[in-house]
Amino acid sequence: MKKNLTLIAATLLSCSVFLAACGSSDKEEKKPADTTSSTTTTTTEEKKEEPAPETKNVTLKLRHTQIKETSKVRLKIFQDVVAKTEQENPGLKIEMEGIDEVVNRDQKLKAEMAAGNPPDIFEVFGGADLNLYVKAGRMLDLTPIIEELGIKDKFASLDEFTVDGKVYGLPFGGYSEAVFYNKKMFADMGLTVPTTWDELIATADKVKANGKTPFALAAKDAWVNGMLWNTVMERNVGMDALNKVVTGETKWTDADFIKGFEAYSTLVNNDYFTKGSLGLAYADQGAKFLAGDAAMLFTGSWDANRFTSDEAGDLKGNIGYFSFPSIAGGKGDQQSINASYSNGFGFSASLSEDQVAMVKKFIANFFNEEVQKRTLIEDKLLPSMKLTDLSGVDPLISDVLTVMSNASSSWKAFDAIVQPSVTADIGVGLQELIGKVKKPADVAAHIQAAQEKANAQK
Repeated sequence: MKKNLTLIAATLLSCSVFLAACGSSDKEEKKPADTTSSTTTTTTEEKKEEPAPETKNVTLKLRHTQIKETSKVRLKIFQDVVAKTEQENPGLKIEMEGIDEVVNRDQKLKAEMAAGNPPDIFEVFGGADLNLYVKAGRMLDLTPIIEELGIKDKFASLDEFTVDGKVYGLPFGGYSEAVFYNKKMFADMGLTVPTTWDELIATADKVKANGKTPFALAAKDAWVNGMLWNTVMERNVGMDALNKVVTGETKWTDADFIKGFEAYSTLVNNDYFTKGSLGLAYADQGAKFLAGDAAMLFTGSWDANRFTSDEAGDLKGNIGYFSFPSIAGGKGDQQSINASYSNGFGFSASLSEDQVAMVKKFIANFFNEEVQKRTLIEDKLLPSMKLTDLSGVDPLISDVLTVMSNASSSWKAFDAIVQPSVTADIGVGLQELIGKVKKPADVAAHIQAAQEKANAQK
């Protein structure tokens, strides 16, 4: 994903002026002042200034993924920080490159890391992705930099960017994943927010009976399907079990995991998702939700920006947010939420000394309360740093923050835990479930085989 700073002042050098003493005699002291006196001439001649510091030309290449129509606000914030940093540091040029998020994460950045030539600054996911790049020696250790800037303790959490006690990336925003719902549709159908799995099923059935889709879903992009599935799985097995699949202490084919796959399949088999979802791109699910075709949408809080914009039309101000219901008999924390700080900036370990100096300037200008507050208000992105002022926050964002604060615990997404190759197989397996071409047990067996292969490559 995805996601400020101390203002940087240019260093000024003081000039020393040395005034030559004038020889004097009683006669000279009584002499009237003359504007062309030797005193004035000597001062001008002997005044010496230290040379101005040499301007160094430094270039930094910055890779970002804010290329979608819905990312314009965030991109503008990025651009403003870049422009400010360049203005304050003559000779600095930051070249920005935009690229599709999936292409960057799954293809381009991986290839660059393998070749040892990543961009100077780049968006990166914390957790499993970052661990691989740190292990390969590609990430700049930011620990001394954030300590020097005095911002290390100002982040809400650096867990996903910390490896062996060192920080290798900085999250520019946080997220949570839960259910956005159409308040007007709920009111018209006499529905209340479900708090249990059985209530959720009853709610979905009533929505269907009224000719609407319970959950908007666009399943063409595999990662989208993983969000709801991830929470359903956590409710069934718990985070301890999910964490242990990478050590082999638990398996995707264990009984509780199979229950998780079966629960997700229940939603599929009851036709609660958008028809033809496998042919729909990610943006389509939000469009269908805003068009009033679906009552609910499980997605990340990042979509709140879209849902509070003019695109929401009549639904603007009529959208709420609730945590996914509890599942009776599940081994997970039933009041927990998937919330973390996974999207951030990483920096190449091969930067020169001059480039590192400019990276400090960029970090200082990006990671501060001013930019974080602007991101929250304008982009509806949850701040990754602790804010002292939350005034002016949109009501829907307030709902999101309330749901997060009421959660008994939070946990990071599965793709920050398992290896990227396993994440890919999970994506394929969920699409097979949605397409009703495989059974839950078969999908679990395939993912477990991929997990064992990945674990063996440590």
